[in-house]
Amino acid sequence: MDKASMEEFENMEEDFASMLDAYEKKEQGGSITDGVIVEIRESDNQALVDVGRKQEAAVNLDELKDEEGNLKFNVGDTIPVVITGYRNERPQASYQKAIRKANVRKFIEEHENDAENMVVEGKVVRKNRGGYFVIGEDNIEFFMPMSQAAFAMGKNPIGKDIKAIILKLDKDRDSIVISRRKYLDQLRKERKEIVDKLMEEEKIVEGTIKKITSYGMFVDVGGIEGLVHYSEISYKGPVNPATLYEEGDVVEVKAIGYDPKKRHLSLSIKQTMPDPWEEIIDQLEEGDAIKVTVSNIEPYGAFVDLGNDIEGFLHVSEVSWDKDIKNPKDYLNVGDEIDVEVIEINPETRRLRVSYKNLQPKPFEEFLQQYKEGDVVKGTVTTLTDFGAFVRIGKVEGLLHNQDVSWEKGAKAKDLLKKGDEVEVKITKIDSEQERISLSKKALEESPIDRFAKEHKVGDIVKGKIRDVKDFGVFVELEDGVDALIRKEDVSPLNVDELNKGDEIEGVIVMLDPSSNKIRLSVRRLERQKERDALNEFNSSEDRLTIGDIIKDQL
Repeated sequence: MDKASMEEFENMEEDFASMLDAYEKKEQGGSITDGVIVEIRESDNQALVDVGRKQEAAVNLDELKDEEGNLKFNVGDTIPVVITGYRNERPQASYQKAIRKANVRKFIEEHENDAENMVVEGKVVRKNRGGYFVIGEDNIEFFMPMSQAAFAMGKNPIGKDIKAIILKLDKDRDSIVISRRKYLDQLRKERKEIVDKLMEEEKIVEGTIKKITSYGMFVDVGGIEGLVHYSEISYKGPVNPATLYEEGDVVEVKAIGYDPKKRHLSLSIKQTMPDPWEEIIDQLEEGDAIKVTVSNIEPYGAFVDLGNDIEGFLHVSEVSWDKDIKNPKDYLNVGDEIDVEVIEINPETRRLRVSYKNLQPKPFEEFLQQYKEGDVVKGTVTTLTDFGAFVRIGKVEGLLHNQDVSWEKGAKAKDLLKKGDEVEVKITKIDSEQERISLSKKALEESPIDRFAKEHKVGDIVKGKIRDVKDFGVFVELEDGVDALIRKEDVSPLNVDELNKGDEIEGVIVMLDPSSNKIRLSVRRLERQKERDALNEFNSSEDRLTIGDIIKDQL
């Protein structure tokens, strides 16, 4: 202790002495006196105790009861008391103060030679103008001057548990003076020494986990607590400490930072171990296939453990070739050992991304091995759009366009199908480069032109309504919704300019090709055919008159 501190301490002693004198006279009265209980007055909550000199002192009954409220003494029992004052000329005495005074005497006798800088613990129970009274272990009462309390302004310390250092043992006054301020100063000094040593040497030390929170763990190192943030537990990244440790566990830590203003000590567990990222710099490259263990699964992806405290990320899009994957849990379980491909590795940012699907057969390649154009397959409708429907066949999807859903004109897939329907379709086209598959449902059904061809042939005369008039010809709607074309040169002797939509028109079938879905009519050939049919009919008639018959009759 330096000279200035010595002078300050001596001045404090003089202040303590005056405070204690006042305390002894006002609070404690005289010394301990043995008295005999002569009367118990329940109504007044008092016991009268004969303290000699023809005086009976009053003691509060609450002081003579145990924790359950039962009296511990009876009339005739001798108890120690201390006179605390007078009320209506009757002495007032305290049994508990006598006990505490006796405990103080005993403590002073036992620690007279080793009390300097001794740390004691207790609860602040009351205060007077000079300071606070603290009750410690074994019901020992300590006195803490106001200047040595170091409590925050405006805070009420009554009921607070504190630690303090003994400043003085006074046998004459049966008192023990303590200082919380000196204890805190000593604590700060010790803390600084420990922190300075930890930060300078950067050595690995053992600590005890005192508290676990969601953001990290508080670890006691040499009497001070530091925080191991959850990002400093493992090289895998932020982890929940409660899944790895319990309060009371001993761990190895390393000091990595200290904030003197906030007195925050930052510790690290992971920095006590070799950095695994340095080990894999020369061992892994993008494109490598490695075996990993699934350690955690989230809706957006899965985390995989390489087995050396490094964790990689498997995005949900890299789990499966299935485009409709909702959650990796549908394909993986925690603890699964899987083979993955490294698709990104960056030791500087400690970023490792892997792909599971890259090592799985591509669904389109599997499809090509099983199917070809013209095959008839069954699939499930997965999506309906304005232009058609997507149908899943195995692990791939093909497009069933509106024009291939039905032979009915203007038909739409969303009006005829619903999601989840099983449909039978024909594979009409496979685009390997674009990985696209075209499907047809109507190709498996009898077309209107097929039905028409069963009842008609080239040369038949048919009637229909004009559906459209173009520069190159006229479209005619026949029965069952079948369309036919009359080319412009085949319209004569009719005039194209005089024809209108909805007009009925007659023609002869000149081409009928169901495979290309084409029918052509001709009005021009119809006129010639009608003449020929009339001549044939005339020639086949039994009543026809020939030139020979006329000559024969004349002869």
